[in-house]
Amino acid sequence: MYETFFRLSGIPFQLTPDSRFFFGSAGHSRAISHLVYGLSQEEGFIVITGEVGAGKTTLVEHLWTRLDRASYAVGRVVTTLVSGDDLLRLAVTSFGIADDGTDKATLLRRFEAMVRAQRQAGRRCLLVIDEAQNLSVATLEELRMLSNITVDGRASVQTILLGQPQFRPLLARPELEQLRQRVLASYHLGPLTEAETRQYIEHRLRLVGWADDPHWHDDAFARVFAATRGIPRRVNTLCGRLLLFAALDETHDITAAMVEATAAELEQDLGAGAPTAVATPAAPGAAEPIDRRLSAIEDRLGRQDRLLRRVVDLLDTLAEAPEDRPRARAAPPS
Repeated sequence: MYETFFRLSGIPFQLTPDSRFFFGSAGHSRAISHLVYGLSQEEGFIVITGEVGAGKTTLVEHLWTRLDRASYAVGRVVTTLVSGDDLLRLAVTSFGIADDGTDKATLLRRFEAMVRAQRQAGRRCLLVIDEAQNLSVATLEELRMLSNITVDGRASVQTILLGQPQFRPLLARPELEQLRQRVLASYHLGPLTEAETRQYIEHRLRLVGWADDPHWHDDAFARVFAATRGIPRRVNTLCGRLLLFAALDETHDITAAMVEATAAELEQDLGAGAPTAVATPAAPGAAEPIDRRLSAIEDRLGRQDRLLRRVVDLLDTLAEAPEDRPRARAAPPS
């Protein structure tokens, strides 16, 4: 909706990982370097951790654009709340091997045959496990045993483990000493800096044809960083809502006040925790400031009602014939 108002060619802040929007921050560039180095070893495990929404999946999606896809057979497992045997089956079947309920030994023989065929075709097998923090010690041991399978003296599969920060303490457990010895590259992906947050926002906007409409005030970028702590997915959520509200209010400026108001609404709507501002307690014996609370609730409901009416108006406009649609309001002179 807002992309039509601002004449953008697409949605810049979608939440689905998309390698086209990859932003090479200092941290993301170093993570790519660790991945490339690890892959060059052609064996063992590569570990990438980061906060929820830090961009781990997008990182791997971008890596695929740099690899010769014809040289790799890639398997991917996202659901990791399973037993060791179940994960093994998911990993093996992710390479296209049929699982007809056969026993584990037969499944592993099929896997070895598949790896041998891929080797003969000049391809390496790469397994990507997402949400690795959910794995149990027993499940990780199954993955290690899978990596023990060799074909003509060479490792059969290389594994990339993507997980949240709590995966590192799990990996540090004494029972996983043998697996740790097989980790050839490891990197923790941190948040964007304040400067990188602004560059990230502008980068994504430019990719969809942004030409300073809407115009972002300098302090608005700073407020986005303060509200999101530089976590890319949080930035996407907040900026997507900002552009929607700006379009509904028919404004072509993104201000710090808009960012603060939108961040506060998101925090309440999504139940993210305590509100950003806490009212000063009333003096002993004083009446509870109910009127102020009711007024705030009425203001918020009124804003939502106006936004809903504007949504209906925009949907009606989109339903009209193209020649009947009003043109988007031109940006005011700076």
